[in-house]
Amino acid sequence: MQQVTFKIPFVIAGPCAVESEDQLLTTARAVAKAGAQALRGGAYKPRTDPRSFQGLGEKGLKLLALARKETGLPVVTEVLDTRDVPLIAEYADIIQIGSRSSQNYPLLKEAARTQKPILLKRGMAMTVEEWLLSAEYLLQEGNDRIFLCERGIRTFESATRHTLDLAVVPLLKRKTNLKIIVDPSHGTGDAALVPAMAKAALAAGADGLMIEVHPHPAKALSDGKQSLDIPAFTKLMADIR
Repeated sequence: MQQVTFKIPFVIAGPCAVESEDQLLTTARAVAKAGAQALRGGAYKPRTDPRSFQGLGEKGLKLLALARKETGLPVVTEVLDTRDVPLIAEYADIIQIGSRSSQNYPLLKEAARTQKPILLKRGMAMTVEEWLLSAEYLLQEGNDRIFLCERGIRTFESATRHTLDLAVVPLLKRKTNLKIIVDPSHGTGDAALVPAMAKAALAAGADGLMIEVHPHPAKALSDGKQSLDIPAFTKLMADIR
């Protein structure tokens, strides 16, 4: 396992899904060089369409471990099922609870018991109070190593994938001491909007960002439209600095 060292802004970057060794290692090397502090990558993917790519499973976890060994970046990956928590905890440095699972209370408790840092995404239809109560489930298990991740909420607006709620950042700063991460990739669903919203999130006081990056977004097996390519991510990191 890799020690997670938190420095503001804490930038987590990588592909939506682990697709192959070449895809992951190319991305991992690039985001590490650009200054990211953690590598994201989904080995198990919760997809709305069951016919969509569901991830490589344990093979994907092993590829994440390989990328960590080569780059030194701690790994962030999502757990979907209580039965998978021990396996995910064996490979992950930070365990992600995704939007669809943010009110799966047995999963929250099981993940918290690993005492690994937990990245808790906001549910797409979740109020701030509900989100903080989900975090309370983690705290009740003695785990206070929590990142709250704003990733957009579902509203009537259809021009973007979701509505990125940046007002929640200063609001949460008043209510909690937990670290706040913003995911503009899911929050907009449009790679062209990600750099501006990433900068806006930091201006609003976010402690970090979660950015989807892919060597060839047009060929991505999931969420290619919202993924930055490597030059765009490199530029964004330079702009942030």
